[in-house]
Amino acid sequence: MKAILAVTATMAFALVPFMTDGFAGFRPDQFPIPQVDPPVQPAGYAFAIWGLIYLWLLVGAGFGLLKRAEAPEWDAMRWPLIASLVVGAAWIPVAQMSPFWATILIWVMLVTALWALLTAGKRDRIWLRTPIALYAGWLTAAACVALGLMLAGHGVVNERLAALAMIGLALAIGLVTMALRGDTPEYAGALIWALVGIVVANIGTANWVVLALCAAGIAVLTLSAWQAHTGLSREKGLNRPDKR
Repeated sequence: MKAILAVTATMAFALVPFMTDGFAGFRPDQFPIPQVDPPVQPAGYAFAIWGLIYLWLLVGAGFGLLKRAEAPEWDAMRWPLIASLVVGAAWIPVAQMSPFWATILIWVMLVTALWALLTAGKRDRIWLRTPIALYAGWLTAAACVALGLMLAGHGVVNERLAALAMIGLALAIGLVTMALRGDTPEYAGALIWALVGIVVANIGTANWVVLALCAAGIAVLTLSAWQAHTGLSREKGLNRPDKR
């Protein structure tokens, strides 16, 4: 039943963009202080990663239903993933009306997505952990971007300080997650994609400190992902049967 619910929730989540106008960032006039080209927000092209995330989540959920419906290493992550996707299915309509509630919802999505990633089993990396990792990695950036826009848009801090604080928070969450789930470097890849998008959005501006923090974060996450990749390769080599 949980496998069926996971497929249903994934399909609902993936269909929402086709049933709405989609989402490519909050409108400037949705905030008391309009957020025009805020330094915390990635360039528009970066949101294209959602296409990959939707497709991989659907394929993974289908594989889980057909091949691993009752597998314990799949079952542990299903409830938190279902919760994240169900909230996510409502997110775009909410975001078009209220950035405040959308920010709360996206943090719920992130927490439950990370929960799913951390409880997913080690088997079937490509079908199980990779789609969740891509989803959680992008949500790590998106949740921090939403909070940064809220802080700057309501005058709590200025746009640059909001960007620095939220990029720093995304990096902290990312590094902790990689430390706990180093066998899924795809998580770091999605977060790096978002940081590159922020760099592109800030090229040609005077936000040098934002660019520097993003560059440092990209370097650290790349190193973390590479170490995770080499660790996986070494583990596979150790587990390969000796044919001598």
